[in-house]
Amino acid sequence: MNLFNLSLRFNGFPISEAERTLKEIQEKSESDFETSIIQKKKEIVSYHIKHTPFYKSLAKDLNLLDWNTVPVMTKRDLQQPLKERLSRNYSTKNIYINKTSGSSGDPFVFAKDKFCHSMTWAIFKEWYGWHSIFNTKQARFYGIPLDKKGYYKERFKDWVTNRYRFNVFDLSETALDNWIKKFKKTDFVFMTGYTSVIVAFAKRLLQRGLVLSEICPSLKACLPTSEMLSVEDKKLLEKAFNISIINEYGSAEFGLIALEKDKQWVLNNLNLYAEILDDNGNVLPHGEEGRIVITDLYNKAHPFIRYEIGDTGSISFINKKMSVLKTLTGRKEDYIKLPSGKTAPGLSFYYVTKSVMKDDGSIQEIKVLQHALNRFEIEYVSEKALNNDQKKRINEALVKYLEPEVDVFFTKKSQLERTKKGKLKQFTSLLKS
Repeated sequence: MNLFNLSLRFNGFPISEAERTLKEIQEKSESDFETSIIQKKKEIVSYHIKHTPFYKSLAKDLNLLDWNTVPVMTKRDLQQPLKERLSRNYSTKNIYINKTSGSSGDPFVFAKDKFCHSMTWAIFKEWYGWHSIFNTKQARFYGIPLDKKGYYKERFKDWVTNRYRFNVFDLSETALDNWIKKFKKTDFVFMTGYTSVIVAFAKRLLQRGLVLSEICPSLKACLPTSEMLSVEDKKLLEKAFNISIINEYGSAEFGLIALEKDKQWVLNNLNLYAEILDDNGNVLPHGEEGRIVITDLYNKAHPFIRYEIGDTGSISFINKKMSVLKTLTGRKEDYIKLPSGKTAPGLSFYYVTKSVMKDDGSIQEIKVLQHALNRFEIEYVSEKALNNDQKKRINEALVKYLEPEVDVFFTKKSQLERTKKGKLKQFTSLLKS
């Protein structure tokens, strides 16, 4: 057994059982697969109606015989203490707990039961296997918590999963040049992380007239994630890296939602059920663009049923077992520019605001605006105004993740401005250039 599976089993995650279940799903005929999805939808709703008071109160008008009566859940619905949202059969001692990235501006804590989380990893393992990259040497362009416990926890996960994590909080030319040196002496097989960070790295390579695959011949693929990858930026990455650029769509709540294979964005309908709804909550015909809502068919610890993830897109169906994500309109963050000349990704503010994110859901929405190189405004929606201790922790996090000599002020609001599509962009730069 490899180190990855051994680590999951050691921590109580039944990965072998999940892999068997995944295989059973895939071996079903088209008609049996369709029937099983209908049954799993009923089962997960029935389970949470019976065992989860939070969900029962949310689904007062539900008719189990009519899926359209199942309410659409939003992030706002989940902004209350985690213990009040859990199924009666679970506690914080026997679940997997995580936080959303907050990149949509609606941060909250959520949970999965251990079998559900194992299913997530089983799918990652198989689908990354399509490109021969699972558990190979990974160049990882994500942030990392800088508190001692969070830092070493992530570093241990990096070691187990054979990945090297780059410091994305500094995108200065010096830092990017040091990344190039690391690629020269490390046999990376694939790279993944924040789209804006990877694009910044690609631009630096092109500035220097370098091609990454020539520097690191072992490199096979790049999977940008967490932010939108435009057609123009994909061409830029292909030119700078000269490797396969693979579109990935995922989230903290669900793991892998879609992954590119044979030039199609294959939708994960093995443990998830995705729908496209209009603004009134009606299911749209295949191919039409609308709000993406997803149901986790296996999460018994915490309901994610018809959950609106915050993106818009469209789905096309190949057959009863396979569907593809035809279009996706997601987040694209600005860059943070600082007095020292340092540049950082907008998603850095996830780690800053995480310092005051609590399980009680008191902070409902967060938006960060940059007014000047050294001046930031944090707009937030909350039942109570941030206290001095919370403001102090945010200021300390700014110094830790960005740099000293930056000023921040706070504005409490009843609601935050959103885009025309109703999305909340967590960070916006108001600098002229």
